[in-house]
Amino acid sequence: MKSMFSNKSNVTGIGMTSERTRRRLIEQVREMGVTDQRVLDVMLALPRHLYIDEALANRAYDNISLPIGFGQTISQPYIVGLMTQTLFNKPRAKVLEIGTGCGYQTSVLAPFCDEIISVERILKLHRRARDLLYDLGIRNIKFRHGDGFAGMKEHAPYDGILAAAVSENIPDELIEQLAVGGRIVMPLGRGNQQVLIVVDKTASGIKQSEIEAVRFVPRLAGLS
Repeated sequence: MKSMFSNKSNVTGIGMTSERTRRRLIEQVREMGVTDQRVLDVMLALPRHLYIDEALANRAYDNISLPIGFGQTISQPYIVGLMTQTLFNKPRAKVLEIGTGCGYQTSVLAPFCDEIISVERILKLHRRARDLLYDLGIRNIKFRHGDGFAGMKEHAPYDGILAAAVSENIPDELIEQLAVGGRIVMPLGRGNQQVLIVVDKTASGIKQSEIEAVRFVPRLAGLS
């Protein structure tokens, strides 16, 4: 794992919250099941308050999801850590992220791979996340405005795919664009019946397993 953050970003000197507050959050995430110390260290360093509206900054280091506008949310830190830990059970050089959102999950993924293709359907979120991560010195992201559930064929194959919106099925395009040995981590279901799943692609076929019940915003079609 490599450091991705510019010294100018001040990611370790978060003035609006104490180190004790941030460490308490990370300890909660650990106790809930995120045990990969690499993931916990990245999450501890990231200034989560920068990814949300200033009016909500006092909740930034609570273990909860928060609104980011346009009907979207920044995911609960535990879920961000769990999905990152699950995706990177082994090294994965190229990752497709479906649903950039505010860019927080993107930032947690960034130190673990060489390249991320991050796709967001809402143009204002796409631009906001792109600009923020640039300011933070994170340089291994290719931001795209589009429907991520169609994949991004021109950059395939992917060693890993992560989706931050729930779908009722696994799109065939994602299976096709996943490299042999690759892994998908995404929520599946609808409404209150959602589960986080793992799909592994091997030379002999597809293996799917479930992790735990989750709650994500729904997959939406089209661009905005």
